[in-house]
Amino acid sequence: MAVNLVNVEAVTKVYGTRALLDGVSLGVSEGDRIGVVGRNGDGKTTLIRVLSRLEETDTGRVTHSGGLRLGVLTQHDSLDPAATVRHEVIGDLADHEWAGDAKIRDVLTGLFGGLDLPGFPQGLDTVIAPLSGGERRRIALAKLLIGEPELIVLDEPTNHLDVEGIAWLAEHLRNRRSALVCVTHDRWFLDQVCTRMWDVQRGAVHEYEGGYSDYVFARAERERIAATEEAKRQNLVRKELAWLRRGAPARTSKPRFRVEAANELIADVPPPRDTSELMKFANARLGKTVFDLEDVTVQAGPKVLLTRLTWQLGPGDRIGLVGVNGAGKTSLLRALAEAARSQGDVQPAAGKIVVGRTVKLAYLSQEVTELAPSLRVLEAVQQVRDRVDLGKGREMTAGQLCEQFGFGKEKQWTPVGDLSGGERRRLQLLRLLVDEPNVLFLDEPTNDLDIETLNQLEDLLDGWPGSMVVISHDRFFIERTTDKVMALLGDATLRMLPRGIDEYLERRRRLAESEPQRSAAAAQKPAASAAGPAAEERATAPAPVSAKDSRAAKKELQRIERQLDKLSGRETTLHQQIADNPTDFEKVAKLDAELRELREERDELEMRWLELAEDA
Repeated sequence: MAVNLVNVEAVTKVYGTRALLDGVSLGVSEGDRIGVVGRNGDGKTTLIRVLSRLEETDTGRVTHSGGLRLGVLTQHDSLDPAATVRHEVIGDLADHEWAGDAKIRDVLTGLFGGLDLPGFPQGLDTVIAPLSGGERRRIALAKLLIGEPELIVLDEPTNHLDVEGIAWLAEHLRNRRSALVCVTHDRWFLDQVCTRMWDVQRGAVHEYEGGYSDYVFARAERERIAATEEAKRQNLVRKELAWLRRGAPARTSKPRFRVEAANELIADVPPPRDTSELMKFANARLGKTVFDLEDVTVQAGPKVLLTRLTWQLGPGDRIGLVGVNGAGKTSLLRALAEAARSQGDVQPAAGKIVVGRTVKLAYLSQEVTELAPSLRVLEAVQQVRDRVDLGKGREMTAGQLCEQFGFGKEKQWTPVGDLSGGERRRLQLLRLLVDEPNVLFLDEPTNDLDIETLNQLEDLLDGWPGSMVVISHDRFFIERTTDKVMALLGDATLRMLPRGIDEYLERRRRLAESEPQRSAAAAQKPAASAAGPAAEERATAPAPVSAKDSRAAKKELQRIERQLDKLSGRETTLHQQIADNPTDFEKVAKLDAELRELREERDELEMRWLELAEDA
């Protein structure tokens, strides 16, 4: 029988006139892996702070088992700014002691990319004071994971981690014996790590067995039976369940919810997006050209991030952009945005960006645009537009859109200065969409958004007809809202990934495994120089033929990517033609034969692409 670690009994916690926790009773036992979800402001952080005894209760009590070793990651760290990373993370262990500890090596490599902490000016001896919030947070997380807590409590642990870091953290936590309570809006992470869910709503905590997929199913079923929630929210939950059943579980873990019951719930739910219809509408709004890049070089100061990039962003393309930090994701979007704002007058360091004449770009950057603090939420939206056409015959008023983004009728009259960071982020995104753009650039749009707001945003983007590029470390959001994934792997090129983020992680893993070999080869360079300058030049200079072959491979890669884009569009058209002619058996047979040939051609191209990608 599992040992009980924490008991929360009839706990109430009130702020002002609002009870965030109202008579809550629950417990945490050995081996529990609990994910905490709920809307921003409903009490998720308050719950885990009370559970960790970082805050006092108003009524009720919290009991910890005797000698409980507790590790807590809060949203604000308590690191000593005058200390070094070594002092905070490793303490007084000698180098041979911590370097010989597999767990410490794993944590440092997983969170920082290597034992020498690449990216930190003095490695482990870097002083903490001048570091960014994201760097400090990774240090605090490393310090916690290197310890031996029986219970780990994490508040938004995936913030400031890239896709690779999040995947590592999920695997690390799965392999630990420690119990876990985790607040996060990263739904992929919840599904990978958690076996129970706590949903904090209106002062109560509802418990569910299983991870996020199970929670979505159970909540949809509970709401259907109880019929207590409005129809709109039920439809949103059922729509996300349909996405999970049809898409995400196949790419993550095997779903644990009852398949028959889930299928019954989603029997009448259409796919999230009508790709063919959206593509037609996008072509009508944008024409043939959106962004065409020819031999483009993108720089950040003196650093070259992308070189000789030839790429097209076409009408209706929905691209997820992933890559290592500093590889140039944001810089690429900025270069495109500058070309669009200047109508092609501002160009990158080399090459040319052609912008379509009808492009109307909206760019959500990572920085929150400041608005007058006295301005009300509804007024801030109406400043842009009173009504908005969402395509496919959907039109909404500013007030209706505010409600869809979680600003109820009372909240719409709240001054902007009184909004939380997440609410301001939501308002910024809402103002962009109200202006009816036909191209969207979203740079980390999920920052500070709770899961319910993410569901509403995804629902809105499902019917949004235009071109879209999304940079995000939220794997679920990328897979849910985009159709293709492209990656910057740090080698100054942009690669299409036919198998999405799984392929990206595999490639990054192979690069990491080959790093020791490259380091060993580099260590032999002095021996070559000892034989004289000529020998050193022969040893270090790449063969002209090899460089030429590499350039040719990159060109062919780009050509194949363009062909795959065209095949994808043709495949969508064929599916639509088959759907439009269900009773014309002769025509359907002919279309089906063409579809099979197209798939064979695509498979051959993808195999060739993978071969070239190894050499490029």
